[in-house]
Amino acid sequence: MKTTRYLIPTLVSMGVGALPAAAQDDKIVVGFATAESGFMQAYDKPAQDAAMIRIQEINAAGGLLGQQIEVVTADTKTDRAEGAKAGLSVIDQGADMVVVSCDYDFGAPAALTAEGAGLVSFFLCAESIKAGIQGVGPYSFSASVLAAVQGATMAQWSYEKKGARSYYRLLDTWTEYNKGICDGFDWALPQLADAKLVGEDTFKNEDASIAAQITRIKSLPEEPDAIMLCTMMPGAVSAIKQIRAAGINSMILNGSGVDGSYWLSAVPDLSNFFVPVQGSIYGDDPNPDVSAFNAKYKEATGGDPPTQYVYPGYVLIDVWAKAVERAGSTEAAAVVAELEKMQGEPTLFGPRTFTSEIHHQNQARYLIVETSNGKPGVVDEWTIPNPIPVADLMK
Repeated sequence: MKTTRYLIPTLVSMGVGALPAAAQDDKIVVGFATAESGFMQAYDKPAQDAAMIRIQEINAAGGLLGQQIEVVTADTKTDRAEGAKAGLSVIDQGADMVVVSCDYDFGAPAALTAEGAGLVSFFLCAESIKAGIQGVGPYSFSASVLAAVQGATMAQWSYEKKGARSYYRLLDTWTEYNKGICDGFDWALPQLADAKLVGEDTFKNEDASIAAQITRIKSLPEEPDAIMLCTMMPGAVSAIKQIRAAGINSMILNGSGVDGSYWLSAVPDLSNFFVPVQGSIYGDDPNPDVSAFNAKYKEATGGDPPTQYVYPGYVLIDVWAKAVERAGSTEAAAVVAELEKMQGEPTLFGPRTFTSEIHHQNQARYLIVETSNGKPGVVDEWTIPNPIPVADLMK
């Protein structure tokens, strides 16, 4: 297993991968048990790069509790068994807090290892309710926004702003994240007067063809106003391409897992496609601080942020470090107590709230990105008026 130890001195180095250094007794250690290979690297690396930027900022400002933050890493190889090993590796290297992969299914093995060792863990950007208390334990958190909030957001926004009334629900059963999107949609839809579900179906991310599902959509008396497509990469591209190739022109609503322009060449001139994002990577975010961060990210990494999933990586270090400072310690119980006091805690990418019941965000403002003629851009924003009850999140 590949493991690495870094000392992150200041932003002066500007390279997100800093120079190796020996362990120091006066350092606080953050361990990244994340994917440096395999398909999850596309999610994990950008978020980890953003986390490293926040660590560099903290170190440049004098450190945490007067100590510099040191980083250790281990590659999960996008494999669940390797994920558990990676968690053990960073703990053996002295981690005071463990950061794990963006997805619950692939990050949970390392998070469970940290939980067993009595350490706080943060998922880089996981958005299943299970990536926290419900699936790992009381020391586990995510600074991102629940997948269910994404599904609820898209249902409400498309109904109120686009006049959608008929919906088709298409669930990719591969991950808890995908299920979470549809769970939020299921929670929101009955609250919308005159909205109706005209059909539902499932598929698997690795399915080469969803012809049977498409046939069922096309057999409907009328094309649905919107398809709630609950999926993620890599299979999302194939599903979207097949839907459009079949001549179905319904709005396609998805979660944040398909944000980014890197895949759009596979579906030329894609239009009427909508996703919710925490911040825009397209240079049109209404918050100038987000654009400033995007420039800093490019300076540090050499490239623009590839998706909105860079942002939770920055936020998790920010809120954890604040909790450590307030607790005066990295000890897990003390840090968790401070995190659970955060109610609308300001961050660069919006407020964060944690409670003893939920270590996720179950209400947030989302920007709505529309892809039209192959070009994505922000067209609106939406905040669900009420948090989604935990009982509904756990269905």
